[in-house]
Amino acid sequence: MWLYNIGIYLYQAVIGLLSPWQAKARMWHEGRKGLFERMTQAIGTEDRVVWVHAASLGEFEQGRPIIEQIRRDYPHYKILLTFFSPSGYEIRKNYEGADYIFYLPADLPGNVRRFLDIVKPEAAIFVKYEFWLNMLAELRRREVKTYIVSAIFRPDSIFFKGYGYMWREALETFDTIFVQDEGSKQLLAQLGYDNVVVAGDTRFDRVAQIAAAAKRIDIVEKFKGESQLFVAGSTWGPDEEIIVRLANDNPHIKFVVAPHEMDNRRIALLEATVKGGTVRYTAVAEGASSECQVLVLDTMGMLSSVYGYATWAYIGGGFGVGIHNTLEAATFGLPIAFGPNYHKFKEARDMISLGAATSVGSYEELAAWFVPLRDDADYLAATARAAKEYTSKHQGATSIIVNTIFE
Repeated sequence: MWLYNIGIYLYQAVIGLLSPWQAKARMWHEGRKGLFERMTQAIGTEDRVVWVHAASLGEFEQGRPIIEQIRRDYPHYKILLTFFSPSGYEIRKNYEGADYIFYLPADLPGNVRRFLDIVKPEAAIFVKYEFWLNMLAELRRREVKTYIVSAIFRPDSIFFKGYGYMWREALETFDTIFVQDEGSKQLLAQLGYDNVVVAGDTRFDRVAQIAAAAKRIDIVEKFKGESQLFVAGSTWGPDEEIIVRLANDNPHIKFVVAPHEMDNRRIALLEATVKGGTVRYTAVAEGASSECQVLVLDTMGMLSSVYGYATWAYIGGGFGVGIHNTLEAATFGLPIAFGPNYHKFKEARDMISLGAATSVGSYEELAAWFVPLRDDADYLAATARAAKEYTSKHQGATSIIVNTIFE
């Protein structure tokens, strides 16, 4: 354990050294200054606290349906939401579904004791990942009801390695381990854990909420007009290269491209290479004409609603470290394509096996997937139905989790 603690000390020190030059490190470092004083001022000594921890933004979206059902069904509890990463905290620090939102302190014994002395949680809920050994050991020592939700375990993870004994011991903290699939339950059974519930993935509940709350977007409606719409979401450079070729080969179809990061160089390249013309969403909002083939969504928070106008979708990231959120598109009943790096995402594998999605490694493969869907209405309808039925079938994890914890 001393090696683990040294690692945490070193990590904290490196972040501090990098903070003057690196924005993310600076936010991580500065956000934890005066943390315990701010927590003491905010959290009442008589508050009954349920603590939910998410590593970053993606885990928050998985935990959000749980937070909101607790808020609705058990309003006498105060909800504390913590983040490890600035990319989660900075975007959701004003989220109204939680009573208190803070960074998680570095996982050192003194920090952990001080944190739990202030919070005194009646229950602690970890979303998917984040196995902080000191925190889990102290929760275990204090006999705090502790859970992990939407977890997924793979044979190559640290719990199943010879040197992973500390992480295996950490699993003893959880009163219930809520996993996404039967395979995870079987792996944990090999370690002797039978307090495992296959609840599924709360992201299915979250995307259903998003779809139900989808906004009408006048600019997208006018841009689309009577045409069919192809939406490419969370794209990177390699994704955009093949999407441009698809647009140029299908001039009668409108395209929305939503880059994962607002890179002006890449947007300029789109503007230069799309034959049917490209316009930015923000420019249309300021009065520019939308009479182009491609609309670049250079704004945040709208992509999930834009999927509601689409006939087909492409999800970016698959030519890099991994694909982004496919479920936001699938819940609208869209056939989906993505790049080759998808294998660690269960929902992507599932949808490929059902015929609702495909992986492409080149423009030729993208076109081979798209053209039959473009030209055969019955095939398009069957593929769309498979995507919609998949997301509908897997809803319900949130209620299983909340009811098990509180009832």
